[in-house]
Amino acid sequence: MTSSTKLILGCGYLGLRVARRWLAAGHAVAAVSRSTARAEQLSVEGIRPFVADVAQPATLHNLPSADTILYAIGHDPTSGHSHHAVYAEGLHAVLNALSPGVRRVILISSTGVYGESDGQWIDESTPCRPTRASGAALLAAEEVLAAHPLGNRGIVLRLAGIYGPGRLPRRAEITAAEPLPVAAGQHINLIHVDDAAAIVVAADSVAQPPRSYVVSDGYPVERRVYLTHLAELSGLPAPQFRDPFPGEATGRRSGDKRINNARMLAELGVRPAYPTYREGLEAIVASQRDA
Repeated sequence: MTSSTKLILGCGYLGLRVARRWLAAGHAVAAVSRSTARAEQLSVEGIRPFVADVAQPATLHNLPSADTILYAIGHDPTSGHSHHAVYAEGLHAVLNALSPGVRRVILISSTGVYGESDGQWIDESTPCRPTRASGAALLAAEEVLAAHPLGNRGIVLRLAGIYGPGRLPRRAEITAAEPLPVAAGQHINLIHVDDAAAIVVAADSVAQPPRSYVVSDGYPVERRVYLTHLAELSGLPAPQFRDPFPGEATGRRSGDKRINNARMLAELGVRPAYPTYREGLEAIVASQRDA
């Protein structure tokens, strides 16, 4: 691909890694942040910063022209904005503010759009029945993109749980003194942040948008097995588990689905550097040990 300008909205844990890959490939990268301090940090990375808020459309009037848009906004509960305002309404405002020369819009969504699923295998053809506010808002964002004139240039990436350096899912839970309310047999689906970044870059070259992909390492693991292995690698006592009480709020621990990433592998041509959680966890723990 020839050199071009990429615009990232949400240049955080994932977005910054994508930005670095694009910069290394010779592209210009701009990014939007609500924070002036964060904008200064992005500038040090060689990224052209813009201070704006997707939940305030009037701040988006000066977005730069770009070939590719990455919408990877995360919900900040301290912002006062709802999931829907950030994901769906924010995306709509951004799409309306973009210049007409946009070739590709990449939306970071989540496998949360599928709901709980009772252990079923999930792929792109599975009906979406979100059960949490975040999943419902992301599904609404996908619908906003599909209905917009730029929707025929859109790629939706429904990511499984992102983990990587500094972000190990459920690590805090295994340090708890009480048995964890995790039902036996429930699965967790993961994708290492570096693999997710590589997939975003590959999505920029999909020949025939619009297209959607579920993004996972393709190795669903039982939550109890994952937590036990994480504890072992971290030198922590093995966690104790119990079945959740009837009606007990367990958040994301209540989900149980298994992600089939066959389309991602076949069409995006990215083979995960961390094909299971084991390789990923071992690399993270080793890097922490060597730091």
